[in-house]
Amino acid sequence: MDINMIKILANQGKIRWTNHVIMRLFQRNILQSDVENALKNGEIIEQYESDYPFPSCLVYGISLKNQVLHVVCGSNGDELWIITAYYPDSINWENDLKRRKENN
Repeated sequence: MDINMIKILANQGKIRWTNHVIMRLFQRNILQSDVENALKNGEIIEQYESDYPFPSCLVYGISLKNQVLHVVCGSNGDELWIITAYYPDSINWENDLKRRKENN
């Protein structure tokens, strides 16, 4: 996946939200607008090219509240499918919140 494609699709509003992801966002107190903002200003930190049904990736971005937000999304080239989003923690991530800790 390519971050420029992600930003274009996000800016065009071509984002698919499943009921499952909406429920998870609610549980984690994350707004859809936070996810959209993170996609529009983010960078890819992990690629999952063999994911099914579409390749996906992990995007490091910033929420509207200026918090680091991780968004996993996939794409068929025409739309972004949001898989999940979460605020990364220092237990699983290095201080830059871009690299997973080795022991996890």
